Amino acid sequence: FFFQAEDGIRDRDVTGVQTWLFRSGPYATQRLGDLGADVIKVESRDGDNIRHSAPMKHHGMGHIFLHLNRNKRSLVLDLKQPAGHAAMLKLCATADVLIYNVRPQAMARLKLTYDDLKAVNPKIIYVGAYGFSQDGPYAAKPAYDDLIQGMVALPSIIKDAGGDRPRYVPSTVADRITGLNAVNAVTTALFYRERTGHGQAVEVTMFECLSEFVLGEHMGGKTFEPPVAPMGYPRLLTPHRNPYQTQDGYLCLLIYNDKQWRNFFRLIGREDMFESDPRYSSQATRSQHFDACYAFVAEHLKTRTSAEWLKALTEADIPVMPLKSLEDLLADPHLNETGFFSMVEHPRSEEHTSE
Repeated sequence: FFFQAEDGIRDRDVTGVQTWLFRSGPYATQRLGDLGADVIKVESRDGDNIRHSAPMKHHGMGHIFLHLNRNKRSLVLDLKQPAGHAAMLKLCATADVLIYNVRPQAMARLKLTYDDLKAVNPKIIYVGAYGFSQDGPYAAKPAYDDLIQGMVALPSIIKDAGGDRPRYVPSTVADRITGLNAVNAVTTALFYRERTGHGQAVEVTMFECLSEFVLGEHMGGKTFEPPVAPMGYPRLLTPHRNPYQTQDGYLCLLIYNDKQWRNFFRLIGREDMFESDPRYSSQATRSQHFDACYAFVAEHLKTRTSAEWLKALTEADIPVMPLKSLEDLLADPHLNETGFFSMVEHPRSEEHTSE
């Protein structure tokens, strides 16, 4: 349905009109563009800060910017000037969706609120991707991926799981998870409009999106009232939940169900252990002894090479994969065979050859 409208879906992306806050909006519109939406990215004269993040081949064309803004058209408008504001309203008059990535207070100062745009296009879907719900005390606070990760306890639980200190996840997970939620919101709002004829304003906030993402696993015993155990999902918090060291490297494996545990004990010559040691005999008991289970596997993985274990575990139908580097990922045979990567020449690259 999403892209079967008579003229296609038009998406106005104003994620670069003010101070760059985070990448939720650009990621959401990148995904919509990949699906076929006609996305126009509106930027200020200075452009997004992410344009200038090295490495880059040409000025203003940083590597992350190129990834986030594929399949988009670009337009520069000074929305503080009457002509720029009028041009934006003209664009929105024929748009299906507007996604903005700044705090609502900034959109109000620019006279680009939902009511402003609804006046020129009653069916527009107006999506704000920003830090916090406007109904709470954090409403006006700025938001960055690192701040949101900290507020939803990700660095804390990394330390709880055996880290030497609190660490951020080395990926902009807050931005991207929020962006995917924004895509879901857009598609749902489009479906609603198809059924009812009504547009709407939608709020997609980083803090709330990531709070649900983390607490869905880590509410733990506080899922119940009164609580029956501490917060946290023990399987994810055990310090032994790491790539397992072998004689010559590391492997990633997960022995999860009864069949896989039986097969592992068979591999190490301890078939009796599944029945004789209650810690391993069922999902219920293993979930109470994750530290012991993972530590047991870790000790045995050290006794053979990665190649030996890969062969043995694969033949035993135990899920296992090698630990890869970023360079390994780029050269991955599966991704290359499926056409995941493609070489694209930027249409304006020749204009910058002297830079």
